[in-house]
Amino acid sequence: MALVRNFYRSIASVPRNQLMNIKKTNFKVSTYQDCQHYVVPKRFTSSTQPLCNPKEVKVTFIRASGERIEAKGKVGDSLLDIVVNNEIDLDGYGACEGTLTCSTCHLIFSKEVYDSLPDKPTDEELDMLDLAYDLTETSRLGCQITMTKELDGLEVHVPATINDARS
Repeated sequence: MALVRNFYRSIASVPRNQLMNIKKTNFKVSTYQDCQHYVVPKRFTSSTQPLCNPKEVKVTFIRASGERIEAKGKVGDSLLDIVVNNEIDLDGYGACEGTLTCSTCHLIFSKEVYDSLPDKPTDEELDMLDLAYDLTETSRLGCQITMTKELDGLEVHVPATINDARS
């Protein structure tokens, strides 16, 4: 913004008749606070990300009892975000709020899905998983899984019990 203000101030000293000689198809002449006249490009650019509606994705959480809980989220949400945003009652799930200091968001994936996940588990996640109950070769922490378009329709199993590694 300071760059824009400096631009406006630098042309403030240009006489109006010279501003009018600028090709009008590319610019328009306007007024701005301290300046009497200035030139503004007709096309504006932005340095921020455009607002868009992320694609909605579906996830099915399957409890140990076989109960299926369907939830919706957005691309970029973690599985923990989806549980919290949909107010799914999974006792104790996500106790550390995604700070990777507990293992309460432990989930079990199918082998195919586990292998297709974009990010492999970090050492910190593996340390927390070592403390989880019902650990399998395809276990991950839900706070570390970010939803993508490819994961739409994901089905994950929720272990029967949780272990809060903080206690």
